[in-house]
Amino acid sequence: MEKYIMISNELEELIHTSVLQEGARLKSIRALSQEYKCSKSTVIKALEHLKNKHLLYAVPKSGYYIIKRTFDELPENKGLVDFTNTAPNWRHFPYSDFQHCLNKAIDTYQQDLFQYGTLRGLPSLIDEGKRLLESYQVYCKNEQIVICSGIQQALTILCQIPFPNNKKTVLIEEPGYHLFMQTLKIMNISVSTIKRKPDGIDFNKLEEIFRTGDIKFFYLMPRIHNPLGVSYTKAQKSRIVFLANKYDVYLVEDDYIADFETDLKADPLYFYDINQRVIYLKSFSKIMFPGLRVGFAVLPETICSQFAEYKRLIDIDSSMFSQGALDIYIKSGMFNRHIHQVRKVYDEKAKKLVDSFELHKIGWLLPDTKIKGAKTFLEIPDSISKHLLINSLRRKDVIIEGLEKNYYTNSQTDQRLKLDVANIDIEKIEGAVEIISNEVMRQMK
Repeated sequence: MEKYIMISNELEELIHTSVLQEGARLKSIRALSQEYKCSKSTVIKALEHLKNKHLLYAVPKSGYYIIKRTFDELPENKGLVDFTNTAPNWRHFPYSDFQHCLNKAIDTYQQDLFQYGTLRGLPSLIDEGKRLLESYQVYCKNEQIVICSGIQQALTILCQIPFPNNKKTVLIEEPGYHLFMQTLKIMNISVSTIKRKPDGIDFNKLEEIFRTGDIKFFYLMPRIHNPLGVSYTKAQKSRIVFLANKYDVYLVEDDYIADFETDLKADPLYFYDINQRVIYLKSFSKIMFPGLRVGFAVLPETICSQFAEYKRLIDIDSSMFSQGALDIYIKSGMFNRHIHQVRKVYDEKAKKLVDSFELHKIGWLLPDTKIKGAKTFLEIPDSISKHLLINSLRRKDVIIEGLEKNYYTNSQTDQRLKLDVANIDIEKIEGAVEIISNEVMRQMK
């Protein structure tokens, strides 16, 4: 082993074991050369090696300092089980992989980082995004893709720009995505609603709304609905597209966790569209982390340029730094590997949840559907006070909530409670279900 590698390895071990504290200055090059009985050039080579591994940084005329590599975790209640937290668990994310992509993005796109970007986003990410979208059964031209700062931004723009059908009202599912509902209220957009049940929607009602409601677009989640976790069937998706074409309505498909759909026959709504009637949205907040703020919008050619121009006026461009890192993360195969790892974790959690409900004799509360994307719900009998149950569970450190905020209109008759195990440690699930079972049985007596 070369001398500089040996020195580098020893110093790295001292850093990782906190013998050398974060932020501290290392001994001088002269002192280290004397300690290791080698030349100064060998020490410098070892330090530069650690610098390239992002363990050290150099300050001219001062020396080498150890980079702070840990962070202060947010305080958490160790006994708390929160079924309302939909964010991915940070412990499941391969930080070292993505950190490598961030560093590589600085090297690869250094000139782009000092420009204001392009109208539709980083061209190489659009190319990579097109290939990724094809794995979700979304086939489009590069010119139809616009990179956004998440789905929320895309939805806001879609509400504001005129559509070729010259209509004004937005149709949404109830329950549905609560932040978009808040956006619609703040922007004073005309809204119609349609009930989404575990087995779908009332198509007679949908056709009536399309025919009489001046509907600009219908916003929906065909695959793994938020918050119910259910999906439309192939026949239902085909019917929705047919009716949209018949009544000149656009469809905005939010496919935010397409990564967890493992059924190869469960195509997106976009797959059934032959008239550029569907607007497809895909983000990475649930498969990676919310702070990435990058998403894809696949748009009809008739509104694509207008959408991109409007977006440019809002924020000039989504973060080039994030776009570059995501481009490298996908291109390298790390993203695909991450998806399979997270899928496995979520499947194990879902199985544990179902098994625990069966073990404690309350499996009948769960819907008769496979849990995907760590998301499902409980159907509470009318004989049980939903609010009393929520409050009693909270006192026992089990946090669960109803669907109130997922309604645009009144939700008082909805007895469902949503469950999301994405952020819950698997070893806590059975204990939490036992508490739920005890409270349900107690209130049923």
